Amino acid sequence: MKRLFKRKIMFTGVALAFLLVGVSFKNDFFEIAKQIEIFTSVFKTVNQNYVDETNAGEMMDIAIKNMLKELDPYTVFFNEQDVLKYKINTTGEYTGIGAMVQRNEGKVFLKEIYKGFPADKAGLKAGDELIQIGDVTLKEYPDDAAQLLKGAKNTSVNILYLRQGKTFNTNIVLNEVDIKAVPYYALLQDKIGYIVLSKFNEKASAETKAALLDLKQQGATKIILDLRANPGGLLHEAVNICNLFVAKNELIVTTKSKNIKYNLEYRTKNEPTDLEIPLAVIVDGKSASASEIVAGAIQDLDRGVILGSRSFGKGLVQRPLDLSYGTQVKVTISRYYTPSGRCIQELDYSKKDENKKAVKKAQKEYTAFKTKAGRTVYDGGGVRPDVEIASTKLASCTEILLKNDAIFNFATQLYYKNPTVSGVPSVTDADFLAFKSYIKQEKIILDTKTSKALKAVLENAKKEQIEEQITVAYKQLETALEKSQEAALEKNKEQIKKQLQEELIIRHNYREGLYLYYTKNNPEIEQAINLLNNAPQYQSILKK
Repeated sequence: MKRLFKRKIMFTGVALAFLLVGVSFKNDFFEIAKQIEIFTSVFKTVNQNYVDETNAGEMMDIAIKNMLKELDPYTVFFNEQDVLKYKINTTGEYTGIGAMVQRNEGKVFLKEIYKGFPADKAGLKAGDELIQIGDVTLKEYPDDAAQLLKGAKNTSVNILYLRQGKTFNTNIVLNEVDIKAVPYYALLQDKIGYIVLSKFNEKASAETKAALLDLKQQGATKIILDLRANPGGLLHEAVNICNLFVAKNELIVTTKSKNIKYNLEYRTKNEPTDLEIPLAVIVDGKSASASEIVAGAIQDLDRGVILGSRSFGKGLVQRPLDLSYGTQVKVTISRYYTPSGRCIQELDYSKKDENKKAVKKAQKEYTAFKTKAGRTVYDGGGVRPDVEIASTKLASCTEILLKNDAIFNFATQLYYKNPTVSGVPSVTDADFLAFKSYIKQEKIILDTKTSKALKAVLENAKKEQIEEQITVAYKQLETALEKSQEAALEKNKEQIKKQLQEELIIRHNYREGLYLYYTKNNPEIEQAINLLNNAPQYQSILKK
């Protein structure tokens, strides 16, 4: 009788659960259908009745993209052109000129030239401003200009560009461009292999494995894996890269979602390449997503030591979903969790502050987890290195100068002062002094909270017509801020000089030249070498 009663209760509970899910689904479906109908009505009514001609496609593109912005920065709509760009990013292959293109304040610049590809062969340089591509004048072209530089192999493209105030013309023949996931690897001192992994595209694990095997063949007995500035990419490639150093069937990452089909476990599927080789992984604040999956798993499984500064803190997983007319939407479908169970997502996009910015998890709210060997690690904001290296973390002042291209633009001036440097270019104290003058001349403001607040005060004073009354006080504050900016530049002088030098090295010796320079002049790599050469310290960190 009791068993029958329990079965009735269980059946009733299950039936009620299905009923509630059904009701919830119906409610959601009705609300979605209702909002779509409202949106369609607004869209049609505005397009039919607006005083001027409207571009329905452009309006819809803007509407969808702005709607998705409210969710998180990673959930995005891809029109047909965007889909092509996404495929290029995941494969690493395309037909084009072999250069990084960037739009800034309405102008289109070449940000970096890749060695040996059409742009390089045509003599184009970083810092060149593109004025016209074919028949298209870029000043009047609102879309992504980089798409005009892609097309069928052997297509001839005429380019008009500006360099140091002079206009030049060149013809470029498009060719296949293969951007490597592992752009550089080398055998360093003391039989230490060094591998740079710059992205997680479809070739990432194959290229990393090939580099690892070649280094072992050359005699490498220890490995440094450099994930600095790696923004991530394909999740399964992160699992495959861990598999090079981790046993078969080991849990690497778990994804959890409200949608049950996205609740997945990702385990290693193959026999490892090397289970024993000592491993040091370098990360920084730009190591994100798949980079953090690798670093987090290596740390949680006590397979290697993580060095550098705290990683970016992106614990969300996206998937592109096909839509009609060749479009896609890339949706954040789940959060991922490292083997110990931690999610390293820093920002909570479901919660916004008064400025509508996502809220950070407070440090006191971080939860402790245990690695396989019992070491304590924390969630809440990126992967924290086992060995913190101060030089890996950029000062906010330096980050702003990089973000607003002040360092890039001044490096262009330095390059043309001496375009035929032999060996490694250097940045002198006189160059730094000239850089500070450039900052003043260009009126570049380090947008601190204080400077933004001061701007807001002046704008409000103008609106309230009390500008004259506060002029003296405002000027005093402005002078104080200028002195503060000067002090910030001086405080971070060596870091800024280093960033300028690295930019010059890329101009003269390409990205490969920068990696070669790193192997001999980089404190993070130097510390990784010292750690790998100190077996007791390495083992004590991992508690082995």
